[in-house]
Amino acid sequence: MKKILEKWYIILIGLFLLSVAGVYAFFGKSSYIAVHDNLDLFVAQFQMLKNTGSFFAHGVDVPFLGGVTRDNLPSELSLYTLLYFLFPSFTAYIIGYLLKVAIAVASVWLLARDWYGEEFGRYKPLAAMLGLVYGVLNMFPAFGIPFSSIPFVLYLLRRIYKRPSVKLYAVLFMYPFFSYFSYFGFFILAYLAAAVIWLGIRDKKVPVSLIGALPVLALGYVFFEYRLFYVMLFGGVETIRATMVEADLTAGEIIAQSIDVWKHGMFHAESVHGGLVFWVCMVYFFYLNGKYIVQKKWKAVFHDIYNLLMLILVFNSIVYGIYNWGAFRRLVELLLPPLKGFQFNRTVFFSPFLWYAAFFVILQRMYALPETFRRLPRWTANVLACAAMAVILFSPTRYNDLYFTCKNKALEMLKGKETDEMNYEEFYSEELFASIKEDIDYAGEWSVAYGFHPAVLEYNGIATLDGYLGFYPQQYKEDFREIIAPALERVEASRIYYDDWGARAYLYAGTDASAVSSLKSFTVGDKDMYMDVHAFENLGGRYIFSRFELANAETVGLRLVKAYGLKNAPYEVYLYVR
Repeated sequence: MKKILEKWYIILIGLFLLSVAGVYAFFGKSSYIAVHDNLDLFVAQFQMLKNTGSFFAHGVDVPFLGGVTRDNLPSELSLYTLLYFLFPSFTAYIIGYLLKVAIAVASVWLLARDWYGEEFGRYKPLAAMLGLVYGVLNMFPAFGIPFSSIPFVLYLLRRIYKRPSVKLYAVLFMYPFFSYFSYFGFFILAYLAAAVIWLGIRDKKVPVSLIGALPVLALGYVFFEYRLFYVMLFGGVETIRATMVEADLTAGEIIAQSIDVWKHGMFHAESVHGGLVFWVCMVYFFYLNGKYIVQKKWKAVFHDIYNLLMLILVFNSIVYGIYNWGAFRRLVELLLPPLKGFQFNRTVFFSPFLWYAAFFVILQRMYALPETFRRLPRWTANVLACAAMAVILFSPTRYNDLYFTCKNKALEMLKGKETDEMNYEEFYSEELFASIKEDIDYAGEWSVAYGFHPAVLEYNGIATLDGYLGFYPQQYKEDFREIIAPALERVEASRIYYDDWGARAYLYAGTDASAVSSLKSFTVGDKDMYMDVHAFENLGGRYIFSRFELANAETVGLRLVKAYGLKNAPYEVYLYVR
């Protein structure tokens, strides 16, 4: 029993994974899954690839946004993408979450073992717990695995630096299977180049092994994301990235934004460090450097790994703010034209790992305190690690699906109170749309959605002229704009949103800033439809799937086919035809 209890951290990790799997197995598709940049984006697109058999296809278009090339969607040579090919979409989503946690635990374990060498034995519980804490961070779901695998690539590069081998280079080449170039790969390569320069100066010796790692990793990204590189280098089509208008903030606003993202993070990379980790790190920062200053150990200030982590965190936050300095951004685009529209402020995506790495260093140093303190520092460190995990699990952040599923289900079962939010099953309402398709003998006609996300139609095998994608032809954005021009002319916020960004090519309302919602009670103030039906027809449009009955349907040239609804579906769909 004592030996079993000594492995408490393994038991905790196992129980957590089993509990999560049990929750989602029990509630199934009635679980509450985040919609923003998730169900309205990648999940629907992966299902669309499955519906059309396009996961591995070449030279084909997929049926949304009027027909975009398959190459604009994520590569099939990606662990997360393959999950959706192998499993039903909801199952793939949950497996993706569990894999993210498991990969984080394994990655942190490997990196810590390599870093501490023979001393690692005493830090095993801490490495396992911090791996779990980092793994449960509820970051951008489609890129959860790339986030969680960051410690693994650091482990590989450390091993290559110390003792390179063909095997290690081969594994490094395979690493992009777990990563994503636009969000992580570009910056990993940039950090690696900076490390080569720094180590060369520090050691007065060229780090040949790491120089060799640069082309190996770069070629790995090219191989695993060949579609992305083909479109970027040989696509020859101007995309909406070229015309996106970024913020141009004042110096004060840039500083405020940099401080805010340093302290709170950003929504795609919600590190939740502000609840506990930030304060522990700040207290330790002043204690550590105050001690060095008192002891006049000036060199130690610059050589302590903890201070290096803090410095990189500040650097990432400054870059995030500077991205919104128009003059600097335009200079980068002038010097490096291919980076026009590229969000180089994504350095902040590495900050969650850095915050928890700094937290780990503090707890590790508590573990290393002399035995005269008995076990108090070690158990204090364990409690802090568990507390950090609890803060994450109970924070109602955007992508905390486990929290919202348990909370909403508890309210339903204990108080009989139903939430206004839609669960996975309600959001996509597969049975409802299957019945509509069967009733109209749907044969792939181009359609649009009004009142709900086009992703709902895409998921259910309905071709859409509208859609959500951050990388599609500028010409199509202009063509689609003709359809929605009457609505954009009435609502300035919608015009700016579409013209300055345009990733969401949606139908817009004539009075409300948004015509989509994942709330069951959602409605718009004006039930008139403001669209150019001739432009809609010119793009091949036939059906309008509306969540509301349109007051001016006949006036604009639309005919109501039928109103559809099912007992358990949150939508009542009014189907119009041109």
